[in-house]
Amino acid sequence: MASRERTIRVAIVAAAAISLVASAALLLLRQRRLRRRRRRGVACGGGGRRRRRCFEPEEKPQNRFKRVLADNSYSPFKHLKCEGKEKGVSLKMHPYEEEINSLLDDPPLISNFCSNNKYSDMSTSYSWIDTEAQLESLTKLLSGERVFAVDTEQHSLRSFLGYTALMQISTQKEDFLIDTIALHDVMGILRPVFADRSICKVFHGADNDVLWLQRDFHIYVVNMFDTAKACEILSKPYKSLAYLLETYCGVSTDKTFQREDWRVRPLSTEMIEYARSDAHYLLYISDCLASELHKRICDTSDCPDDKFNFFFEASRRANMVCMQLYVKDNESTPGASAAASIFSRYMNVQGFESLKLGESKDLIWKLCAWRDLMARVHDESLRFVLSDQAIAALAVTIPKSSTEVYNVIVEADLSNGSAYPSQPSPSPVVVTHVEELCCLLQDSTTNIDNVFKLLLDKNLGQTGCCPLSVYNYALVSEFNLKKTSMFSLKHGGEKLTPTNNKKASRELFIQKFSCKSPVYHNCRIYATDGRLLCYCDRRKLEWYLQRNLAKMVEEDPPAIMLLFEPKGRPEDEDNDFYIHSKKNICVGCGEKSHYIRYRIIPSCYRMHFPEHLKSHRSHDIVLLCVDCHEAAHAAAEKYKKQIAGEFGIPLFVQRIVGSGDKPIITVSSSIDGKDDDTGVSPLQLRTAAMALLRHGSSMPLERQAELMQIVKAYYGGREVTPEDLEMALFVGMSPHERRRFEKKKGLSFLNPEKRTISKGSTCTAVEAAKKDSEMDHSTNQELITGKFDVSDGGQGDLSTTNEDVDRRQPPEKGNNCTLDYGNGDGITSESDKKLSLLGHGPHGKQVVEHLLNNYGEEGIREFCQRWRQVFVEAIHPRFLPSGWNIKHSGRRDFGEYSVYNPAKKAP
Repeated sequence: MASRERTIRVAIVAAAAISLVASAALLLLRQRRLRRRRRRGVACGGGGRRRRRCFEPEEKPQNRFKRVLADNSYSPFKHLKCEGKEKGVSLKMHPYEEEINSLLDDPPLISNFCSNNKYSDMSTSYSWIDTEAQLESLTKLLSGERVFAVDTEQHSLRSFLGYTALMQISTQKEDFLIDTIALHDVMGILRPVFADRSICKVFHGADNDVLWLQRDFHIYVVNMFDTAKACEILSKPYKSLAYLLETYCGVSTDKTFQREDWRVRPLSTEMIEYARSDAHYLLYISDCLASELHKRICDTSDCPDDKFNFFFEASRRANMVCMQLYVKDNESTPGASAAASIFSRYMNVQGFESLKLGESKDLIWKLCAWRDLMARVHDESLRFVLSDQAIAALAVTIPKSSTEVYNVIVEADLSNGSAYPSQPSPSPVVVTHVEELCCLLQDSTTNIDNVFKLLLDKNLGQTGCCPLSVYNYALVSEFNLKKTSMFSLKHGGEKLTPTNNKKASRELFIQKFSCKSPVYHNCRIYATDGRLLCYCDRRKLEWYLQRNLAKMVEEDPPAIMLLFEPKGRPEDEDNDFYIHSKKNICVGCGEKSHYIRYRIIPSCYRMHFPEHLKSHRSHDIVLLCVDCHEAAHAAAEKYKKQIAGEFGIPLFVQRIVGSGDKPIITVSSSIDGKDDDTGVSPLQLRTAAMALLRHGSSMPLERQAELMQIVKAYYGGREVTPEDLEMALFVGMSPHERRRFEKKKGLSFLNPEKRTISKGSTCTAVEAAKKDSEMDHSTNQELITGKFDVSDGGQGDLSTTNEDVDRRQPPEKGNNCTLDYGNGDGITSESDKKLSLLGHGPHGKQVVEHLLNNYGEEGIREFCQRWRQVFVEAIHPRFLPSGWNIKHSGRRDFGEYSVYNPAKKAP
């Protein structure tokens, strides 16, 4: 027995020794392979060409697609070109624009829409369409219908752009579920039916569905009735499909199914029931809503001419949605907007403040750029590749090894609840490219311009580790054509061609001036009775919460309920614009990657409006991309000249006249347009003063005397001192122009108290700052008194823009400057100090005074409508927020303590 036990013990020890030796051998072999791989350039920065295997992904349905209209490249989306049309379709031109415009001008009658659809449950069977023959048969059937309902289900987690996974179509007799995955390449068979203006297509909330159908199948919807738009017009308390199903059909739905994986085949019974319900009841609901809209026509007025056709308005709004065009969300600088958003949301994370802001921003941007490219290469969503919170955590901790990278990502995802079975953490993409990620984190000197070239060369192409597909092939081919200019600008020392210079200037302009974060936050404010008052930004919500004037009722998206009764309601003032959510896109073309604020009514006029007429800022401040902004600005400048000729008020100041030590400045901008021969132009005066300051001692005496005579003419003929020359440099400049000029030229004055237009002004910077503080305090007084501003419900920076403040010149103590506008009346009010003697200051003030004196406040409203019409004709905007209207009245009822109350402004 003892010998047997010894034998067993020896065998166990031998087995353990053999196992240990084998493990050591495997470890040595692994280390040898790793060193060999690094020598061959597989590691980050290497130049080797040996192909290594990428991770073996699960078979994704989109890999079987043979025809993809929207790939993952940075090239713009190409829309359909209709046969028989003379002009090709551009990026901003809808292929069925003519047909949709005809519906907007002449909406279909309600009799052509209603089919007396009766309520029916889903006890009847449905048809599953997954063959081309079945799809052709369905198309023939739909072509004989007068109306049918449509809905789609999307998948976006395992695809960069997402794709339509299921389409539901319901007629009065039958439901159809179309397998758009199996029929992806032939879905264009349905295109003629959807483009037929004689057939009405019923959707609910079709803003996204319309774009998705264009993106995947080149299907464009013509003639649509949107039940969500009907809810808006009928002022329903809610406009969700779940609310309509429960109200009109008594059907409850579980909207969590919307987030299910609609790629799976076969679909579960619960998913089929949910998909059918989204389209099956739409025809009955649309009939109910259409009847309510028709009744509103009869209830509006006894006079037929005064009746507002609510059904026509619902049809018009729905077909305006059809005018939208899909645009790929391509940034001029990949990952820049995501990096800005992550930095603003996670900058207060523990340990983040210890980093230098510049370095942390740069690191987050590199990680976002890496994630963007990897998502395009593997056709995965950004959140699947790497979550936002994981990027922030990586930027804070800067792990050094792959194991540390994995741990940081897993911890960040778990702490934020983003890890679930369908989304592994870390993702397979991170596991495959973890070495590149480590190098990106450790090498702070890595130029992001070179990262893309390195990654694409290493991961795509014949020698790359990642397989080429219909989604990423155009990415690498396009990049090879545009390597030098796609992701970066030319650096100093390299000469740019005119074409590249123009493109580089445009990209630099976008990077510098475009909005760095979303403008509209779409937070909601409710009244005490639960009615929606407006959408606003987060800061406004926080203001009410911090003062215990409201309570939080929803977290995502944020919503509060006021604890007091506001002064006004949107329905009281007929301003629907402020009770609709808004998208952060260009209102002209739908560009999403960048946008700039644009003031439809130029500030040179609006700054002189009475306060109570310019309180509706956000309605006339919209978002435009660079191209649309340029077109709108050109149209505005052209129309300013037209106004100058119409009113006989010159656009620019022609002459300025000084009179020695007397603090008087006369602006010669007479109504008849005749210029005063005396005096000098502002530009002439400043040019002469600059030349004398810079080169007066070295220039010929004759030229020096000639320039000095110009300056003396402004100072009334007296002798001019060097301080006078410095003062003359700023004559005619606005405060902003002065600061910019001083910063650019590096000028320094011996006596800062004399930086004014005329001598005798002794306003110091401290006094100006004090005045500004008092002005800001008075502006906030309205909120302190509990007055709720419903109509100024703009969001983001639109509602807090200082367009009417930043142009005000701080009051200057002792400066009794008089501005004479050609009518002989000297005006010495504080508002006059806002004016610039150059630009459009005097012109704008004269135009507004002319309108008020001759037409009153109604003239100002009509003037605003003219500018909105100019904007619409120049841009033809397709993405204006709901409720935006050329004839927006801006009517307001102000509280007793409101700073906008006209009574407070009365003398």
